[in-house]
Amino acid sequence: MDEDGEVTQPQEQSCWATLPDVCLQRVFWWLGDRDRFRAALVCRKWNHIMYSADLWRYRTITFSGRPSRVHAPEFESALWYIKKFGRYLERLEIKFLNPYNAVLTKKFQVTMRGLLSCLGKSNNRLRSLSIQHLELDRLVWRNSIRGSLIKSLSFFLKKMGKHLDHLSLKGARLTVEQGCHILNSLSYMRNENLASELNIEDFFSHHLAVYGSSQFNKAMATFHNLTFLTLNYNCISDELLETLSENAGTLRTMNIKCHVHDPHGQVVWGMSWAKLARQASNLKVNFFFERVMKYECLARILLQEIPVRSISLRSCYFSDPDWSMRPTLTDLLPTFRNTLQKLTFEFNNNHESLDEQLHLLILACRKVFYFKIWAFLDVKFVERILKSQEEGQCSLRTLKVRIYTNRYETNEEDRTLREIYRKYRKLIDSELNYFVIAYPMM
Repeated sequence: MDEDGEVTQPQEQSCWATLPDVCLQRVFWWLGDRDRFRAALVCRKWNHIMYSADLWRYRTITFSGRPSRVHAPEFESALWYIKKFGRYLERLEIKFLNPYNAVLTKKFQVTMRGLLSCLGKSNNRLRSLSIQHLELDRLVWRNSIRGSLIKSLSFFLKKMGKHLDHLSLKGARLTVEQGCHILNSLSYMRNENLASELNIEDFFSHHLAVYGSSQFNKAMATFHNLTFLTLNYNCISDELLETLSENAGTLRTMNIKCHVHDPHGQVVWGMSWAKLARQASNLKVNFFFERVMKYECLARILLQEIPVRSISLRSCYFSDPDWSMRPTLTDLLPTFRNTLQKLTFEFNNNHESLDEQLHLLILACRKVFYFKIWAFLDVKFVERILKSQEEGQCSLRTLKVRIYTNRYETNEEDRTLREIYRKYRKLIDSELNYFVIAYPMM
């Protein structure tokens, strides 16, 4: 009623005013930080929604490695964010992109000390931590700065290790002693830790024969709940496989990187792999070879007892006229025909033709569903693969081919590829993730 006693109509409310909290949370979830803070000023309800735990569970914090006025506040804002919303975090990813000088590494170290300290005091939800590509063996990291950062990280892991389910320190580039100190921090005051996913690819510096370290094997013995393990081949030894066998009830995936600069000449017995495969009945092993291409090296590493699911062989653009890929394709890889599912090749085979050998390999490994190759090939190779797919001789779901050529112009190859696509278009559209191009390799 108004002052004259007449009935008044209520003001129409915006649909946003009656939107349920769960819907508002979903809308806020899609907003960036700046838009969230602006929206929080609209009303009390929206301000309350902005402090919902669901909005702050996952976070990626990126620090620029070069001095810039634009990026200057990012160190301060990262610390402010952790103080404000760190208690809600469940997954945290931290990136430090190519540090330019020691001043920036020092600033990063100080920021990380405050960030990890604050997070350790306020958070008991963190399940996943990823700090990748620090490359602590570079000269921009002075000994005192590197030591302080490792100390802060170790102290944090001692306190939060019992909560962490996933830890990735890929690319940390530490000494064996430093790396083992950090790994041992996860099981501080306990004889085990509960992490199920561990990524220590390039965790140790190049040229280190970690496989000979009893300290590393003792550190790995504390992991009793591993499901996914990623590491370098210079960590693999009979002792490590024995250690993993004892705690292998949950182990399902091992990703192993073998780099040309990492020691990879150690002898590992097939019986050690066989025992691990028996204990971890669902284990699948993925190998990633970087410029390790010679048959003698590959045959020593790829033992028939290993349940290999995926193999990636990359030589980049380096070519060795004394190297031949044929024995690997015809004698070694078919050994894994019963388990192999993914093949990735990138090599410079300008000195030998491999079309026939590659085609026969695909036909032999009937479980391969992913095939990616960058190499010198005849364009008709693609047609042969598609014809075999059409006839049910292979089971590909992804086919990615980059055909190297010694000519600048690829008009002829492009025309032939278009004809092949038109001929098999129905098959490609219905069954394949298909990407094929000709590429001048000069």
